[in-house]
Order: sequence, then C-alpha cells, then structure tokens
Amino acid sequence: MALLCGIDIGTSATKTLLCTPSGRVLATAGQEYPVYAPRPGWSEQEPEDWWKAVVKGIAAVCRKARRKPSEITGIGLSGQMHGSVFVDKAGRSLRRALLWNDQRTAAECEEIERLAGGRRRLIGMVSNVALTGFTAPKILWVRRHDPRTYERTFKILLPKDYIRLKLTGEYAAEVSDAAGTLLLDVKARRWHRGLLSRLGIDADLMPPVHESPEVTGTVSAAAARLTGLKAGTPVVGGAGDQPAGAVGNGIVRTGIVSATMGTSGVVFAHADAPVPNAEGNLQSFCHAVPGKWCVFGCMLSAGGSLQWLRDTLWAEDVARLRKAGRDPGTLYPAMIAEAAKAPPGCEGLVFLPYLTGERCPYPDPMARGAWVGLTVRHRRPHLIRAVLEGITFGMRDQVEIMRRRGVKITEVRASGGGARSEFWRQMQADMYGAQVVTINTQEGGALGVALLAAVGTGEYASVPEACAAAIKVATRVKPGRAARAYDRLYASYRSLYGSLREEFVRLGRG
Repeated sequence: MALLCGIDIGTSATKTLLCTPSGRVLATAGQEYPVYAPRPGWSEQEPEDWWKAVVKGIAAVCRKARRKPSEITGIGLSGQMHGSVFVDKAGRSLRRALLWNDQRTAAECEEIERLAGGRRRLIGMVSNVALTGFTAPKILWVRRHDPRTYERTFKILLPKDYIRLKLTGEYAAEVSDAAGTLLLDVKARRWHRGLLSRLGIDADLMPPVHESPEVTGTVSAAAARLTGLKAGTPVVGGAGDQPAGAVGNGIVRTGIVSATMGTSGVVFAHADAPVPNAEGNLQSFCHAVPGKWCVFGCMLSAGGSLQWLRDTLWAEDVARLRKAGRDPGTLYPAMIAEAAKAPPGCEGLVFLPYLTGERCPYPDPMARGAWVGLTVRHRRPHLIRAVLEGITFGMRDQVEIMRRRGVKITEVRASGGGARSEFWRQMQADMYGAQVVTINTQEGGALGVALLAAVGTGEYASVPEACAAAIKVATRVKPGRAARAYDRLYASYRSLYGSLREEFVRLGRG
C-alpha cells in the first residue's frame, strides 16, 4: 500500500505526517525551534534547524506508525511562505532566513514600487503590491545591507524549497509559494523576467518553477542514509503553507472558504481565474490546484497573539513544561476555559492583535498591539477573552473584504488553533455571520501536501479528486445570540486602528 509523507515547515515547529492515499492519518510529530528577533520588527530563523526537525520528524512518525521510512512512496513539502534562504554553490545556507513576519523592508518596498513604475504597474506585473513580508524586498535588503552574502549567493530559495534541496539535491520551486515572492507572473504562472530585470535581480538566482503536484526530484542517496528514506522516492512540488492548508481543508472549489489560525491568521478562497487586487490588502496567488488561483488575506499575529499571552502570563508554567520535554501548547485549553468566564465583549475591553505589525486589512509595519478600555473590573478572564475576540475580529476583517470583492461564502472551514475549541468556533460563527464547520481531520498543510504527493505519484488523477476521497465535514456551528453584540463591538474595533495609527508611528520611533 502507498504510504505518503507530508512535511510542513512552520514558523514555530515542523510538522511531519504519515497517511494513506485515502487521507487516513497514521501518525504525526512536531519538532520546535527558535525564532530570533535581533531588533524590533526583525524575525529570523536558522534553515539548518528546519532540516534537523525534518530528520527527527520522519523518524518520529515512522516509529509511532510502526513503519519504516523506506516504505514511504511519496513526499510533499509545505512551508511558511515568503521566507528567504540564500545558499551558495554547495547548497549551504549563508545566513539566517528573513521570515514572513519580518518588518525591516519598508524602504525596499517603496523602491520596488518606484522601479516597477508605480503601484498600478507592479500589480499589473505580479498581481500584488509590495509588502514587507514578501521575499523580493528581503532580497533587496540583503543586497544592500549584507552584500558579502549576496555576492556569494547561488540560489534564493523559499523555506520548503531549502528542504527539497536537502532531500533531493534539486533546486526547484512551485507556483503557489513562488507567487508570494512578488517576482512571479501570477497570471502566466512563471517568473516575471521583466520585473526581475528592473530590480536588478539575476533571473538565474531563482529556481525552476513547477505545478504543485508535479514530481520535482527524488530522495538522494545522501538524504536516504540520513533519514532512512528509500533513495529515488518522489518528492512533489508541494505548496506554500496557505495553499497547502487549503488543499488539506478541501478548499478546491468556489463557495467554501477556510479560516486558518496558526501563528498568522488566514482567510482563503478558491478562484477559477486570477482575482484583481487593486487595493493590495488581499493576496492574489496561484493555487496548488494546477491551472487555478486563490485569494486570501493574512493577519500577522493570530495564534501568535495567544502564544505571546501564554508566554507572558504563564511564563513559569511554559518554562516548567519545556524543561520536562512537554508541549507548552497543553496550556491553551485551560486558558480558553478561563476566557469563557468573561461575557462577550469583555465589558468594553478590546484587544488589537497587531503585535508584529499588520498585513491585512492594514499593510502597516508600524501597527502595534493594545488593550483598549481597561478598567478595575477587568480580570484575567477578560484579558484572555479580549485577545481571542481581537484575533477573531482580525479574521472577520478579511471575510468582510472578500464579501465586498464579490467572493461567495457559503461556509467557513475552521482549522488550526481556532478550530480545536467549540467555544472559539462558536465565536467565529457569531463574528463571521456564517456557518463554521470542521472536517474529519485537522492536519492542514501537512495533509494537503501528502494529498498532492498522492496525485503526483498517480494515486489520484487530480487534486479535487484526492480531496473528495479524503475530506468530510465533521461538525457544524451556526451564528448564535452573541452575533449582535459582536456586530456592535466590531464597529468600535474597526475605529481604533484609525484613531491610533499616527500614535503607533510616533511610538515606533521612540
């Protein structure tokens, strides 16, 4: 029987999954690693940490499933989008990767728009505006501030494509992740050589680009010795974490939208044609479904806000669990249970979740987080619930933008941290004004790319066929009594950013 492996290079951890072609998950494993913030607004990781996590993850899932790595018949790769990995001719990483939530490149974004001939011309080329999280401004930043690294660079890779290199020895990218570099012609699904030329980036620095289910290489003898995988095992293109998660949630036809809360928070919709993106607050990318597109928004600190709260107010518990080798994520259910003790709206307390700047609905690297409306009545349950509500309002921002753009929403499929709690699912249904469902699996991107591997190795003829076989609806939640209260509070939430925007800039200068 075919045995598929999905590997998702996340921001806080790498998740590895084993499943059958029918989507039956046999085992999962997670390996954490640090994020470095050497300056405010900077976010970096060591690419070698990802590779170590992959090696450990493959061993862990095979051990749990009582299978041998050599039995795996196909591998799919997913990863955090937009990160920049600079490698030399030997395939060695030359510096820490700049991550998707790194905010240092505001000047480079302005430079890109200028060199492209203005924002409208840039959107015409690559369907998106220049945002600090994207890869292209990171390339310009490294060229300007770390010229020695740039001069030694042979290829510039995205996080999952660095893992592909380590597994196969091949340099390759695929369309869904490459669209997030700001260097891909999204309509034509190939690198935009005209923009590369305008930016002074040698096109040879970019790897060949493929469709997501396409086999891009096979496991090398060196990687086989290190991982136990069979040399020659196919590795497909895979997908960026958001398109991969969409496949893992069955978002492969119109009307079904996903709301995924990891470190970031993403609302994602399938599209049969490229989606115009004149405002620039949504991303218009290639989907992991060949010949299809997608539109999505991304708030930068969704689950990241809750993790910050955990690590701040429960720091001693987090340290104790880590010292014991246990997952600090086990604290979240107790936190959410405590939040349920506070009423909807938290008696006038609102949390703005802009802890690392913001991307959607406000492409503003200077945005900051805040609790607004604190009084002596507020206690820890209010603080926790306000964070949950602020995160979910941020997700609603994206839902409302999509509705204004004509995106049909018949149901919202919740995944990530926001799907694990019935309390939080109900909050989402109340705020979105739509039915929120969960499916028979919550494995997201790792499952999505395992299904892409099933397509690439011939188990299914298409991505929608694979999703239809593997993914079923499990629970449904409809909007409830709190919906009206949240509608009123949402108006206040929406007004606060505009009121504080100039103050955020002044505070950021200090």
